[in-house]
Amino acid sequence: MASEASSLPVRGAAGSQATLLLAMVAGETSGDLLAGLLLDGFRARWPGLQAGGIGGPQMARRGFDAWWPSDKLAVRGYVEVLRHYREIVAIREQLKKRLLDQHPDIFIGVDAPDFNLDLEASLKAAGIKTVHFVSPSIWAWRAERVEKIRRSVDHVLCIFPFEPALLASHGIAATYVGHPLANVIPMVPDRAAARRALGLQDEDTVVAILPGSRKSEIAYLAGRFFEAAALVRRAQPAIKFIVPALPALKALIQQQADSAGMRAHVQILDGQSHLALAACDVTLIASGTATLEAALFKRPMVIAYNMNWLSWQIMQRKKLQPWVGLPNILCQDFVVPEFLQDAATPQALAGSLLQWLEAKSAAPEKIAAVEQRFTRLHAELQRDTSQLATDAIQNILEG
Repeated sequence: MASEASSLPVRGAAGSQATLLLAMVAGETSGDLLAGLLLDGFRARWPGLQAGGIGGPQMARRGFDAWWPSDKLAVRGYVEVLRHYREIVAIREQLKKRLLDQHPDIFIGVDAPDFNLDLEASLKAAGIKTVHFVSPSIWAWRAERVEKIRRSVDHVLCIFPFEPALLASHGIAATYVGHPLANVIPMVPDRAAARRALGLQDEDTVVAILPGSRKSEIAYLAGRFFEAAALVRRAQPAIKFIVPALPALKALIQQQADSAGMRAHVQILDGQSHLALAACDVTLIASGTATLEAALFKRPMVIAYNMNWLSWQIMQRKKLQPWVGLPNILCQDFVVPEFLQDAATPQALAGSLLQWLEAKSAAPEKIAAVEQRFTRLHAELQRDTSQLATDAIQNILEG
C-alpha cells in the first residue's frame, strides 16, 4: 500500500516550460511500458517534471513516484475483477482524494479504462485537466463506453490512425500520436544479435512462448501452451523454446512447465520479451499488447486466449469485430491464426505452430507475406510519439 507521505510536491510554476505536476495511472505491464516512453518526452519538455500515482518499474526508472504498484490493477475479465473489486475500489478512492487535495496540473490515465475513466470523471469535474492515453477499443467492443469517455476526459491520445476521426464523430477531442513501440522496435530486427545474447545458435529453430503478464492469464493459458510445446517437441525434438517471464510470475510459469513435463526443455528468461521476439522463428502468444509487439518484430505467431467461462460469455456479447488479436484487427484480416476459449487446445496450438515452422522451408513465401504486411503496419504506426504527445499536452495546459 502506498505511503501516506508520498505526494506530489508543492505547486511551482504550473504548466510552465520547466515545471509540470503530473499524475498518472498505468494499470499493468503494457501500460507501464507505454507510460515510461511518454515520460521520456515529458521530462525533455519539462525538466522540472514531478510525477506520481500508480505505475511500474519502467515508470520508476524515469523518476516516477509509484504510490501503488501497477500490478495491483493487472486483472482481466469480469469474474476475475469481482474477486479484487473491493481492493481496487479502495485504491481508486484513496488516489482520488489525494489528487483532489493536491490538484496536479494534469492527469493522464494510461489504458486501464475500467479504473481510469471513473477516476478521470471525478478529476475533470473538479477542474483538473484529464487525458486518456490509448483510446478504449470502442471500435472492437463495448461501444457504449463512448459516453463515459466524453464525460471523463478533455483529450484522448490515440495510438491507431483511425481513432481520432471516430472519437471526433462523438464530440471527443483526440490526437493521433503513433504507437511508442513502433519507434523503439527496429524496422529490421537483428535476429542474430538477439540469439547471441540468449546463447542460441543461428541455425536453431526457436519458438517463443508468451502466456501473458497477469496471474490469471498464466493460470488459464500457460498449461495449454506448455502442453502444445511438448507436442511440437515430439514432432521436432531439436526445437528450442524460450519463455520471457516477469519476476513476479516466474515461479508460477516454472510450475506450469513442470506439470507439462517441459521444465528441462524451456529456457525461462528474466523478462527480455523483446529479445525473445527478436530471436524466435514463431511465437505462441496470449492475445493482448504483446501480439502487436510480435507484429512489430515481423514474427509469425499463433494467438490464443482462455478465461473464466462467464467472463467469456459476457465479452462475446459485446464483441464488434471477428478478430481479437491486434495484428489481425489492424490489418482487418486473419493474417495470423487465433484460437480462443475452447478452441485453444494444445493439439490445435501445436498444429498451427508446426504449420508455421514447416513453412520456413516448404512455403517461405507465406512467411515473407506476413513479414511484408507487418512491415507496412510498422510504418503506419511510426510517428514521433513523444513530440506529438507533449505538444498535445502543452496545448491542453494552455487551453
